[in-house]
Amino acid sequence: MRVLITGAGGQLGTDLVAAFAADHVAGLDRQALDVSDEAAVVAAVRDHAPDLVVHAAAFTKVDACEDDADHAWRVNALGPWWVARACALADAALVHVSTDYVFDGCAGRPYTEFDRPNPQCMYGRSKEAGEQLVRQALPRHYIVRTSWVHGVHGGNFAKTMLRLGRERGKVSVVDDQTGSPTFTFDLAPALRRLAVTGRHGTYHLTNQGHCTWFEFARAVFSAAGLAVDVEPIDTATFGAPAPRPAFSVLDNRFARLAGLQPLPRWQDSLTRFIAELDAG
Repeated sequence: MRVLITGAGGQLGTDLVAAFAADHVAGLDRQALDVSDEAAVVAAVRDHAPDLVVHAAAFTKVDACEDDADHAWRVNALGPWWVARACALADAALVHVSTDYVFDGCAGRPYTEFDRPNPQCMYGRSKEAGEQLVRQALPRHYIVRTSWVHGVHGGNFAKTMLRLGRERGKVSVVDDQTGSPTFTFDLAPALRRLAVTGRHGTYHLTNQGHCTWFEFARAVFSAAGLAVDVEPIDTATFGAPAPRPAFSVLDNRFARLAGLQPLPRWQDSLTRFIAELDAG
């Protein structure tokens, strides 16, 4: 199988290249391919002639999306559209990575693939628009929503906590947002397993279990053997520019019904994550 991966320099993209190593894989990072440039996207897909494109490129800085909405729309909405249209021209399938932030977090229960999105921030709105455009442009798509992504390569919440914990010995962390930490070394091979099924549609793929950011931070410090004073605070006190969903846990129902192997518990993968960071 010939595979083209966008966003290959990011934390998920790096593990995707590894997950597809047995295939004929080409990974393009942001410098190699600007996904908001339609002509560049069409040329890249045409030249690589893939059977499958895995679109991992995105503008994921949630607060920055509020400040630069045009960039968010270009990358997160138009980018997937250009990729899907290029796949249609090349007769390629597409895995498009989306987010739990397409939901408002008000349901009080895990969201299934069949729940109606209602994003509250610019990041979520631009990603949800990207989903719509992919569906319109390409029948052979896998739209995969995931959440709280963490990889050994690249920046993320857990790495930030480890740095701040070592520097300060005390951190304040939001305790009224709940989600499922998901690790790229689990997610990337799951995306490959999904991509070879031929069962196109919208899926949720996260590690099992959920927690608040406060609970996750405490688990990170415990796994790393660090004694850090973690203070719980609410979202209003933290004062981030972009609204976040309070409860964005994803029920991986469609994946489960389709017989896909569930991802490990987030606690088990956190232990592996810390061990790989230490080994690196």
